[in-house]
Amino acid sequence: MSVSIRAFVAVGLALTLAGCTPAASAGVESELVTTTATELHPTLPIDPGVTVISDVQYGTADGTPLLLDVCLPPDATTAAPEASPRAAIVAIHGGSWRRGDKADLDFGPACRWLASGGFVVISVNYRLAPEWSFPAPLDDVRAAVRWLRAPEQVSRLDIDPARIGAFGASAGGNLAALLALDGTGDWGTGTRVAAVVNMSGISDLREPIEASSLYRGDFVQAQLDYLGCAALTECATAAEASPVTLVDASDPPFLVTHSLDEFLPVAQSGALVTALRGAGVATTYLTVEGELHGVSVLDDAMAARVVEFFRAALGLVE
Repeated sequence: MSVSIRAFVAVGLALTLAGCTPAASAGVESELVTTTATELHPTLPIDPGVTVISDVQYGTADGTPLLLDVCLPPDATTAAPEASPRAAIVAIHGGSWRRGDKADLDFGPACRWLASGGFVVISVNYRLAPEWSFPAPLDDVRAAVRWLRAPEQVSRLDIDPARIGAFGASAGGNLAALLALDGTGDWGTGTRVAAVVNMSGISDLREPIEASSLYRGDFVQAQLDYLGCAALTECATAAEASPVTLVDASDPPFLVTHSLDEFLPVAQSGALVTALRGAGVATTYLTVEGELHGVSVLDDAMAARVVEFFRAALGLVE
Protein backbone atom coordinates (compact mmCIF):
# COMPACT_ATOMS: atom_id res chain seq x y z
CA MET A 1 0.00 0.00 0.00
CA SER A 2 1.37 3.40 -0.91
CA VAL A 3 2.14 5.80 1.95
CA SER A 4 -0.60 8.23 0.89
CA ILE A 5 -3.30 5.53 0.60
CA ARG A 6 -2.17 3.88 3.86
CA ALA A 7 -2.49 7.20 5.67
CA PHE A 8 -5.94 7.83 4.28
CA VAL A 9 -7.17 4.34 5.16
CA ALA A 10 -5.82 4.77 8.64
CA VAL A 11 -7.69 8.01 9.01
CA GLY A 12 -10.94 6.76 7.57
CA LEU A 13 -10.68 3.40 8.31
CA ALA A 14 -15.04 -8.13 -25.20
CA LEU A 15 -18.50 -7.10 -24.52
CA THR A 16 -21.85 -7.98 -26.07
CA LEU A 17 -25.36 -7.04 -24.94
CA ALA A 18 -27.93 -9.68 -25.82
CA GLY A 19 -30.72 -8.40 -27.99
CA CYS A 20 -29.06 -5.12 -29.07
CA THR A 21 -30.80 -3.50 -32.01
CA PRO A 22 -31.10 0.09 -33.19
CA ALA A 23 -34.40 1.60 -32.05
CA ALA A 24 -36.21 4.89 -31.99
CA SER A 25 -37.72 6.00 -28.68
CA ALA A 26 -39.95 9.06 -28.71
CA GLY A 27 -38.37 9.97 -32.04
CA VAL A 28 -34.79 9.71 -30.71
CA GLU A 29 -32.44 7.09 -32.13
CA SER A 30 -31.29 4.70 -29.43
CA GLU A 31 -29.81 1.25 -28.99
CA LEU A 32 -32.50 -1.05 -27.65
CA VAL A 33 -31.18 -3.59 -25.17
CA THR A 34 -32.61 -6.31 -23.00
CA THR A 35 -31.58 -7.01 -19.44
CA THR A 36 -31.55 -10.21 -17.44
CA ALA A 37 -31.92 -8.21 -14.22
CA THR A 38 -35.18 -8.87 -12.41
CA GLU A 39 -34.72 -7.41 -8.92
CA LEU A 40 -34.80 -3.89 -7.49
CA HIS A 41 -31.39 -4.41 -5.90
CA PRO A 42 -28.78 -5.24 -8.57
CA THR A 43 -26.24 -8.01 -8.13
CA LEU A 44 -23.05 -6.44 -9.41
CA PRO A 45 -19.61 -7.93 -10.13
CA ILE A 46 -17.46 -6.76 -7.21
CA ASP A 47 -13.79 -7.55 -6.71
CA PRO A 48 -13.17 -8.69 -3.09
CA GLY A 49 -9.98 -6.63 -3.09
CA VAL A 50 -11.89 -3.31 -3.13
CA THR A 51 -11.33 -1.22 0.02
CA VAL A 52 -14.20 0.88 1.40
CA ILE A 53 -13.72 3.85 3.71
CA SER A 54 -17.14 4.81 5.04
CA ASP A 55 -18.60 8.11 6.20
CA VAL A 56 -15.79 10.48 5.31
CA GLN A 57 -16.88 14.08 5.90
CA TYR A 58 -16.37 16.23 2.81
CA GLY A 59 -18.03 19.36 4.14
CA THR A 60 -20.75 20.94 6.25
CA ALA A 61 -23.87 22.75 5.08
CA ASP A 62 -26.41 24.47 7.34
CA GLY A 63 -24.81 22.66 10.27
CA THR A 64 -25.27 19.29 8.56
CA PRO A 65 -22.18 17.09 8.06
CA LEU A 66 -21.88 15.99 4.44
CA LEU A 67 -20.62 12.42 4.18
CA LEU A 68 -19.28 10.18 1.45
CA ASP A 69 -17.85 6.70 1.07
CA VAL A 70 -14.52 6.16 -0.68
CA CYS A 71 -14.08 2.92 -2.64
CA LEU A 72 -10.50 2.13 -3.66
CA PRO A 73 -9.69 -0.30 -6.48
CA PRO A 74 -7.81 -3.48 -5.59
CA ASP A 75 -4.52 -2.16 -6.94
CA ALA A 76 -4.66 0.83 -4.57
CA THR A 77 -3.34 -1.39 -1.78
CA THR A 78 -0.31 -2.56 -3.73
CA ALA A 79 3.09 -0.96 -4.04
CA ALA A 80 2.83 -0.84 -7.84
CA PRO A 81 -0.69 0.29 -8.85
CA GLU A 82 -2.03 -0.64 -12.29
CA ALA A 83 -2.54 3.00 -13.21
CA SER A 84 -1.08 6.06 -11.57
CA PRO A 85 -2.57 8.52 -11.23
CA ARG A 86 -6.03 6.95 -11.34
CA ALA A 87 -9.27 8.22 -12.82
CA ALA A 88 -12.10 8.85 -10.35
CA ILE A 89 -15.90 8.71 -10.37
CA VAL A 90 -18.44 10.59 -8.25
CA ALA A 91 -21.48 8.35 -7.64
CA ILE A 92 -24.81 10.03 -6.80
CA HIS A 93 -27.77 8.07 -5.42
CA GLY A 94 -31.42 8.55 -6.35
CA GLY A 95 -34.61 8.75 -4.31
CA SER A 96 -36.78 11.50 -5.85
CA TRP A 97 -34.43 14.06 -4.27
CA ARG A 98 -36.07 13.50 -0.87
CA ARG A 99 -34.84 10.10 0.31
CA GLY A 100 -32.06 7.64 -0.29
CA ASP A 101 -28.54 7.12 0.96
CA LYS A 102 -25.15 6.28 -0.51
CA ALA A 103 -25.24 2.91 1.29
CA ASP A 104 -28.78 1.82 0.32
CA LEU A 105 -29.17 -1.76 -0.89
CA ASP A 106 -30.01 -0.60 -4.39
CA PHE A 107 -27.16 1.91 -4.75
CA GLY A 108 -24.51 1.00 -2.20
CA PRO A 109 -22.95 -1.79 -4.30
CA ALA A 110 -22.33 0.67 -7.16
CA CYS A 111 -19.36 2.22 -5.33
CA ARG A 112 -17.57 -1.13 -4.93
CA TRP A 113 -18.51 -2.28 -8.45
CA LEU A 114 -17.12 0.83 -10.14
CA ALA A 115 -13.98 0.62 -8.02
CA SER A 116 -13.62 -2.96 -9.25
CA GLY A 117 -13.25 -1.44 -12.71
CA GLY A 118 -10.09 0.37 -11.65
CA PHE A 119 -11.50 3.72 -10.52
CA VAL A 120 -11.32 5.58 -7.23
CA VAL A 121 -14.99 6.16 -6.43
CA ILE A 122 -16.66 8.52 -3.99
CA SER A 123 -20.34 7.85 -3.30
CA VAL A 124 -21.93 10.96 -1.85
CA ASN A 125 -24.84 11.90 0.35
CA TYR A 126 -26.44 15.29 -0.21
CA ARG A 127 -29.13 17.38 1.46
CA LEU A 128 -32.66 16.18 0.74
CA ALA A 129 -35.99 17.86 0.06
CA PRO A 130 -38.31 19.15 1.35
CA GLU A 131 -36.05 20.45 4.14
CA TRP A 132 -33.54 21.62 1.55
CA SER A 133 -34.47 22.50 -2.02
CA PHE A 134 -32.52 23.24 -5.18
CA PRO A 135 -29.74 24.25 -5.52
CA ALA A 136 -28.70 22.73 -2.16
CA PRO A 137 -28.31 19.14 -3.48
CA LEU A 138 -26.31 20.36 -6.48
CA ASP A 139 -24.19 22.58 -4.25
CA ASP A 140 -23.35 19.49 -2.19
CA VAL A 141 -22.25 17.31 -5.10
CA ARG A 142 -20.22 20.25 -6.41
CA ALA A 143 -18.58 20.45 -2.99
CA ALA A 144 -17.77 16.73 -3.23
CA VAL A 145 -16.02 17.29 -6.56
CA ARG A 146 -14.03 20.19 -5.10
CA TRP A 147 -13.10 17.98 -2.13
CA LEU A 148 -11.94 15.24 -4.48
CA ARG A 149 -9.97 17.69 -6.61
CA ALA A 150 -8.23 19.34 -3.66
CA PRO A 151 -4.46 18.71 -3.57
CA GLU A 152 -4.75 16.74 -0.31
CA GLN A 153 -7.13 14.17 -1.84
CA VAL A 154 -5.30 14.11 -5.17
CA SER A 155 -2.17 13.12 -3.28
CA ARG A 156 -3.79 10.73 -0.80
CA LEU A 157 -5.84 8.88 -3.40
CA ASP A 158 -3.32 9.20 -6.23
CA ILE A 159 -5.94 10.49 -8.70
CA ASP A 160 -5.78 12.63 -11.80
CA PRO A 161 -7.98 15.69 -11.13
CA ALA A 162 -8.54 16.09 -14.88
CA ARG A 163 -10.11 12.61 -15.15
CA ILE A 164 -13.19 12.65 -12.94
CA GLY A 165 -16.50 11.20 -14.12
CA ALA A 166 -20.01 11.24 -12.64
CA PHE A 167 -22.44 8.32 -12.25
CA GLY A 168 -26.02 8.94 -11.18
CA ALA A 169 -29.38 7.18 -11.22
CA SER A 170 -32.86 8.71 -11.10
CA ALA A 171 -32.57 11.91 -9.03
CA GLY A 172 -28.84 11.23 -8.96
CA GLY A 173 -28.85 11.14 -12.76
CA ASN A 174 -30.36 14.61 -12.82
CA LEU A 175 -27.65 15.86 -10.46
CA ALA A 176 -24.85 14.11 -12.39
CA ALA A 177 -26.03 15.74 -15.60
CA LEU A 178 -26.27 19.17 -13.96
CA LEU A 179 -22.77 18.73 -12.58
CA ALA A 180 -21.41 18.11 -16.07
CA LEU A 181 -23.46 20.71 -17.94
CA ASP A 182 -23.13 23.65 -15.58
CA GLY A 183 -20.49 26.02 -16.89
CA THR A 184 -18.36 25.79 -20.02
CA GLY A 185 -14.84 24.86 -20.95
CA ASP A 186 -12.29 22.60 -19.33
CA TRP A 187 -13.69 19.35 -17.90
CA GLY A 188 -10.77 19.01 -15.51
CA THR A 189 -11.20 22.13 -13.39
CA GLY A 190 -13.66 23.54 -10.88
CA THR A 191 -16.64 21.25 -10.47
CA ARG A 192 -16.93 20.01 -14.04
CA VAL A 193 -16.49 16.34 -14.91
CA ALA A 194 -15.12 14.55 -17.96
CA ALA A 195 -17.77 11.85 -18.50
CA VAL A 196 -21.31 11.10 -17.30
CA VAL A 197 -23.49 8.01 -16.94
CA ASN A 198 -27.10 9.09 -16.37
CA MET A 199 -29.55 6.26 -15.65
CA SER A 200 -33.25 7.22 -15.73
CA GLY A 201 -32.52 10.84 -14.89
CA ILE A 202 -35.02 13.68 -15.20
CA SER A 203 -33.92 16.28 -17.72
CA ASP A 204 -36.75 18.84 -17.86
CA LEU A 205 -38.59 20.00 -14.74
CA ARG A 206 -40.36 22.99 -16.28
CA GLU A 207 -43.63 21.08 -16.68
CA PRO A 208 -45.34 18.60 -14.34
CA ILE A 209 -43.83 15.13 -14.72
CA GLU A 210 -46.62 12.60 -14.58
CA ALA A 211 -45.19 9.32 -13.34
CA SER A 212 -46.97 6.08 -14.10
CA SER A 213 -48.87 4.04 -11.53
CA LEU A 214 -45.62 2.15 -10.86
CA TYR A 215 -44.48 5.14 -8.79
CA ARG A 216 -45.72 4.86 -5.21
CA GLY A 217 -46.29 8.48 -4.38
CA ASP A 218 -46.88 11.89 -5.91
CA PHE A 219 -43.97 12.62 -8.23
CA VAL A 220 -45.18 16.10 -9.07
CA GLN A 221 -45.02 16.95 -5.36
CA ALA A 222 -41.51 15.48 -5.20
CA GLN A 223 -40.64 17.68 -8.16
CA LEU A 224 -42.01 20.77 -6.41
CA ASP A 225 -40.25 19.90 -3.15
CA TYR A 226 -36.95 19.64 -5.02
CA LEU A 227 -37.49 22.94 -6.79
CA GLY A 228 -38.70 24.70 -3.64
CA CYS A 229 -41.85 25.94 -5.39
CA ALA A 230 -45.54 25.78 -4.54
CA ALA A 231 -46.43 25.55 -8.23
CA LEU A 232 -44.54 25.27 -11.49
CA THR A 233 -45.99 28.48 -12.83
CA GLU A 234 -43.32 31.14 -12.33
CA CYS A 235 -41.01 28.63 -10.59
CA ALA A 236 -37.63 30.31 -11.05
CA THR A 237 -35.58 27.21 -10.27
CA ALA A 238 -37.31 24.88 -12.74
CA ALA A 239 -35.14 25.86 -15.71
CA GLU A 240 -31.96 25.99 -13.61
CA ALA A 241 -32.58 22.41 -12.42
CA SER A 242 -33.32 21.13 -15.95
CA PRO A 243 -30.25 19.73 -17.74
CA VAL A 244 -31.84 20.31 -21.18
CA THR A 245 -31.50 24.07 -20.66
CA LEU A 246 -27.75 23.91 -19.97
CA VAL A 247 -26.32 21.90 -22.88
CA ASP A 248 -23.56 23.42 -25.00
CA ALA A 249 -20.82 22.18 -27.31
CA SER A 250 -18.19 22.14 -24.54
CA ASP A 251 -19.93 19.36 -22.59
CA PRO A 252 -18.35 15.94 -21.91
CA PRO A 253 -19.47 12.57 -23.34
CA PHE A 254 -22.65 11.01 -21.95
CA LEU A 255 -24.04 7.50 -21.63
CA VAL A 256 -27.80 7.71 -21.02
CA THR A 257 -30.05 4.75 -20.15
CA HIS A 258 -33.81 4.56 -19.61
CA SER A 259 -36.32 1.69 -19.53
CA LEU A 260 -39.15 2.01 -22.01
CA ASP A 261 -41.97 1.18 -19.59
CA GLU A 262 -40.66 2.37 -16.24
CA PHE A 263 -42.50 4.88 -14.03
CA LEU A 264 -40.61 7.94 -15.29
CA PRO A 265 -41.29 8.96 -18.91
CA VAL A 266 -38.59 7.76 -21.31
CA ALA A 267 -39.12 11.05 -23.16
CA GLN A 268 -37.18 12.75 -20.35
CA SER A 269 -33.98 10.99 -21.40
CA GLY A 270 -34.88 11.37 -25.06
CA ALA A 271 -35.07 15.14 -24.67
CA LEU A 272 -31.62 15.29 -23.06
CA VAL A 273 -30.10 13.07 -25.75
CA THR A 274 -31.63 15.26 -28.46
CA ALA A 275 -30.14 18.39 -26.88
CA LEU A 276 -26.71 16.77 -26.40
CA ARG A 277 -26.52 15.43 -29.93
CA GLY A 278 -27.78 18.72 -31.30
CA ALA A 279 -24.83 20.44 -29.64
CA GLY A 280 -22.38 17.89 -31.02
CA VAL A 281 -21.76 16.14 -27.68
CA ALA A 282 -20.75 12.48 -27.96
CA THR A 283 -23.78 10.62 -26.60
CA THR A 284 -24.65 6.93 -26.29
CA TYR A 285 -28.34 6.26 -25.66
CA LEU A 286 -29.50 2.85 -24.45
CA THR A 287 -33.21 2.17 -24.08
CA VAL A 288 -34.01 -0.93 -22.07
CA GLU A 289 -36.96 -3.22 -22.52
CA GLY A 290 -39.22 -3.48 -19.47
CA GLU A 291 -40.05 -1.51 -16.33
CA LEU A 292 -36.83 -1.56 -14.30
CA HIS A 293 -35.67 1.84 -13.09
CA GLY A 294 -32.21 3.32 -12.64
CA VAL A 295 -29.52 0.92 -11.42
CA SER A 296 -32.02 -1.95 -11.40
CA VAL A 297 -31.20 -2.63 -15.08
CA LEU A 298 -27.57 -3.43 -14.24
CA ASP A 299 -27.08 -7.05 -15.16
CA ASP A 300 -23.53 -8.21 -15.94
CA ALA A 301 -23.67 -7.04 -19.55
CA MET A 302 -24.99 -3.57 -18.77
CA ALA A 303 -22.56 -3.19 -15.87
CA ALA A 304 -19.70 -4.05 -18.21
CA ARG A 305 -21.01 -1.54 -20.75
CA VAL A 306 -20.95 1.25 -18.16
CA VAL A 307 -17.42 0.40 -17.03
CA GLU A 308 -16.28 0.22 -20.67
CA PHE A 309 -17.72 3.69 -21.30
CA PHE A 310 -15.93 5.19 -18.30
CA ARG A 311 -12.66 3.46 -19.14
CA ALA A 312 -12.76 4.87 -22.67
CA ALA A 313 -13.91 8.37 -21.69
CA LEU A 314 -11.46 8.66 -18.78
CA GLY A 315 -8.47 7.18 -20.56
CA LEU A 316 -8.22 3.70 -19.07
CA VAL A 317 -8.47 1.70 -22.27
CA GLU A 318 -5.58 -0.75 -22.48
